Amino acid sequence: MADLPPLPTIDSTNPWGGHVSIPHPQASTLNRPSHWMSSSPLDIGILKSTLLPSLSLNSSLAVVAYTAGRLTDRAETKNLLWPVLPVVNAWHAAVLRHTAASAHGASDAGESAAAAAWRALSGPERMLLGGVTLWGARLLHRLASRSLSRGRDDPRYELAKRQRRLQPPPSHAGEASSRFWNWAWLTVYLPEVLFQTVIALPVTMPFRLAAGDYRCGMGDGYRGVGQALAVGLFGAGFALEVLADWQLAEFKMKAENRGKICRGGVWGIVRHPNYLGDALVHLSFPLLLYANNLLPPLALLGPLANYLFLRFVGGVKENEKFQVRRYSSEDVGKKMDFDRYRREKNAFWPDASQVYNKWAWIIVGCGVAGAVIERVVTRLL
Repeated sequence: MADLPPLPTIDSTNPWGGHVSIPHPQASTLNRPSHWMSSSPLDIGILKSTLLPSLSLNSSLAVVAYTAGRLTDRAETKNLLWPVLPVVNAWHAAVLRHTAASAHGASDAGESAAAAAWRALSGPERMLLGGVTLWGARLLHRLASRSLSRGRDDPRYELAKRQRRLQPPPSHAGEASSRFWNWAWLTVYLPEVLFQTVIALPVTMPFRLAAGDYRCGMGDGYRGVGQALAVGLFGAGFALEVLADWQLAEFKMKAENRGKICRGGVWGIVRHPNYLGDALVHLSFPLLLYANNLLPPLALLGPLANYLFLRFVGGVKENEKFQVRRYSSEDVGKKMDFDRYRREKNAFWPDASQVYNKWAWIIVGCGVAGAVIERVVTRLL
């Protein structure tokens, strides 16, 4: 049988920038470009193109943080990785990696590959980069400022150092000072590297996948509504984080609150409103992608991994375990107050009674305001 001529393709303008070649509906699988054969959401090629580069980048930055922490005996350098890794991963995937191929990345004379890569990004992709950068920059500033004002390591890690040094008793001072750090890479830094590799999927996969790789979305008819919901969710989560940090700092500054637990404001919604805000922010990223038909299904693992880490690994579980130990030995009255707080308020997700909490509605209002502003700005532009 004679070979049939290849069916024509329709050259369509991509509404998010550039052009895509859409195969004719009757084209057989054999006539499709090679990347169509790798479009399964579980394809090993997709995993290799996204997870391994992020893991390599995260590991390199974590080694720097670990080295700095060991030299200064400040394990809180690990905390700085939380806001830094997603931001660096996102910008590397979207823009910075293209500088390695500058000869092919510039369209105009004198234009750098990074500038060309930025110009080629769609509106939703730039919004995604802006969102993760805003979240990461604020949190990094908060953590760094708190570290500088405290002047010593995070109390959680100081307790961990004391426990590691005492079991079993060290034979000399040098052994006592290094015992914690000999295990810190495996027990403190590496878990965050692994989790952050998955958490960053929503802000790396859209920039690393080929145009034909598998993505899903809610359809063009709902794009505006979906994007407004994503921005609203981000706004609510961001406001919750900002208010939680500000209210806690204000509470601790007042002498009359010494020995008490902060339970007012957004701290009356849940015991860890800052973690809830973080989870909402990370959930907004795949929602933004879904609204614009750009969501790789594997990216949904990002907010799930973020929640699991905050709820069961390094967030709620780690903090409350430390609080119980500290209050039990230093302030029994505060320990009793903390126990009452734990009985009355959920750790992470609000219960039904929070519908009567004005601060819950303030957070909802912040989200609605963000969604309205996004719609107005989008229509004006």
